[in-house]
Amino acid sequence: MPQNNLQNWSQQITESSNSLDLEPGVFTWNDPRKIALSLKHSADSSQRRKVGSFASAMAMLNFYINRAGKHLSVQQREVLEKTKHELRELYGKLPVKM
Repeated sequence: MPQNNLQNWSQQITESSNSLDLEPGVFTWNDPRKIALSLKHSADSSQRRKVGSFASAMAMLNFYINRAGKHLSVQQREVLEKTKHELRELYGKLPVKM
């Protein structure tokens, strides 16, 4: 897929996804907990999502990380990776330690 078609596709998905209505700039925030709480609120209150709210929130986070790719700063990537842990914690999805 040519680069500009890929950009158009990912922008369209981000703007018109059936999964969540996100707060503007949510993925640029520096607080993983705040991002996770916002994603959880969006997922829990969405009437358009097709999967569970945890899966929806995590999918949008992963989608953003993957689309941003090399344009995402190391610092912001770390924040977003920590957000995954926060989401798992909020939804009670942390791995069980044996």
